[in-house]
Formats: sequence, structure tokens, C-alpha cells
Amino acid sequence: MTVPPRGDDPPIPPAPPDGVQIAPARDTPVGEFLDALAARAPAPAAGACAAITAAAAAALAAKAARFSAGELGELAATADRLRAEVVPLADADGAAYGAVLAAARLPRDHPNRRERLAGAVAAATEIPLRIARIGAEVATLAGRLEREGNPNLRGDAQAAALLADGATQAAVALVHINRELENGAP
Repeated sequence: MTVPPRGDDPPIPPAPPDGVQIAPARDTPVGEFLDALAARAPAPAAGACAAITAAAAAALAAKAARFSAGELGELAATADRLRAEVVPLADADGAAYGAVLAAARLPRDHPNRRERLAGAVAAATEIPLRIARIGAEVATLAGRLEREGNPNLRGDAQAAALLADGATQAAVALVHINRELENGAP
């Protein structure tokens, strides 16, 4: 079963059937994750990529913090906590999108279609919003490390800030797209 195309768009393949296990992003080698990201499949997609990018930014920020003195060194624990919070959102984003696709595939005359679709879209909007919040926090932390941390790791801190900002912007864009879907759900 596929989602009907709009115009010349090819159909979106179905999400994995219920019960099919996909390896969590945390346990997937980078190359396999990138292959899955590039595949003609609904997930992983932009939300998962934003989450993993925010996690990479948090890891770089933690590295820069560990090489910094005093209070700045203590920021490593905050960066590690943020990384631990955002990684599972990569998988949650795919699951939430799968629920949107399942609701969208219900017959248009299904009595609960509109409510299920609206609920699924609302839930799918919350995940990139959380990714954006975490990404913004990582960007702030990394910016501080770039300015005040060990100058030998300035490049790592700067890269962390840039990556976190990009992840945040991508996640915010997804929130806007999902809200448009929510407001116009057929």
C-alpha cells in the first residue's frame, strides 16, 4: 500500500509493517544510517537527520568542554545529557511519521480518520519541536565554549555551534511543515 502521489511525485512507500524491527539510530553504524537516510523509504528522514546532527554537535561540545578548565569543563555533563536526550528522537520521529502515514491511508470516509490524522500530525510535530529545543541549547553551550573554552578546541566548539544551529533550523522547518499539515488535514 502506498500514499497516492500528488502531481508527478512518485508514491511514498509504506512504513515497515507492524512488528518489523528497525535498528535504533544509536546502534546503527554511520554508513548504514546514511544508506537508510538516502533510501526510498519514509524513514529515517529529515527529523532523524536533525536529531543525529544535534547529537553530533553535543558530542563535539562535550569534547571541547572536557579540554576546558574549571566551570567550562563541567559543561561536558550537560552536553552528554543533551546528546542522550536527542538520539532517541531520531527513532521517535520515524515512528511518528509512520503513524501519520497510517492515518492518512485510512479511507476518506472512515469515521475517525480526521481525528486520527490530526492527532498523529500533532504528535509528529512535538518531536521536531523537542529536537529544536535541544539543538538550541547545544548551540548556546557550544557558543560559550567557542568564546571562553580551550582555544585549542575552538574549531570543535565552533563546529558544534554551527551543527546545532543547522539541526535546530531544520527541526523548526519540520515543525512549520507539520503545523501546515495539521491545519489543512483532509
